[in-house]
Amino acid sequence: MLHIVACIKQVPDTKIIKMNPKTNTMDRSSAPAILNPYDAHAVEEAVRLRNRYGGVVSVLTMGPPPAVKAIRKCIEIGADEGYMITDRAFAGADTLATSYALTKALEKIAQTRPIDLIICGKMTIDGDTGQVGPGIARRLDMPPLTSVNKVVEIDEEMKCAIVHRKLEDGYEVVRSELPCLLSVEKEINEVPYSSLPNMLRAARYQPHIWAVADLSDIDKTQLGLKGSPTIVSSVWAPPKPQGGKILEGAPAEQVSQLLDILMSRQELFAAATGGGAS
Repeated sequence: MLHIVACIKQVPDTKIIKMNPKTNTMDRSSAPAILNPYDAHAVEEAVRLRNRYGGVVSVLTMGPPPAVKAIRKCIEIGADEGYMITDRAFAGADTLATSYALTKALEKIAQTRPIDLIICGKMTIDGDTGQVGPGIARRLDMPPLTSVNKVVEIDEEMKCAIVHRKLEDGYEVVRSELPCLLSVEKEINEVPYSSLPNMLRAARYQPHIWAVADLSDIDKTQLGLKGSPTIVSSVWAPPKPQGGKILEGAPAEQVSQLLDILMSRQELFAAATGGGAS
């Protein structure tokens, strides 16, 4: 019986998020928290695979106590179990520290039910790095398959998975041993509206919640800010685009004006780069 774990994250809605210029961090209080859109597709794919092959879908997240809402959203989608690690020691984690903490939680989950497949979203909309999934795979010594846009087959008897990986000019078919980790694209599926029974179950659902003390053989120096070698040195808003110049007059006059503009810009570019006009 397959045990699939989807790693998810609650993120601020980046459509209306603001940055704190003093701390160079996101002002998370300025926007509502939502389930990371890529992770919703990861959970949906895990549910589809469970429905196809049988098994159990668990979801795992790291975050503050309100992140329970993201787990409940996954239960609405169709997940069976939810796990959350939450502790002040996790605060300020970059992708390296996050992958370490999630790996320790996955090892604890696997003690009760061995894990066959881990599915992550391609990236989170608040970080856009796509590093956590491969980081988990590296720590667990399992193959990472990134940019997956189709799961062709899961063969439990042969212990392998066949997937399509998205490329710039098409896709490639990859066969991997199990267990492995997939990071999936949004186009892998469509997340449907939740069914009423799932919504009712999600409203009452209480996930398994662990603190640092509940995890085994953990190095606290690899957690949170202490375990995060990367920092954001500065942030700034991009300049607003200026309005375009409207060319007036007869077509021939407009062409002449356009040529003058292009030639002046070419001269400016040549002066800035030390080159000559050609």
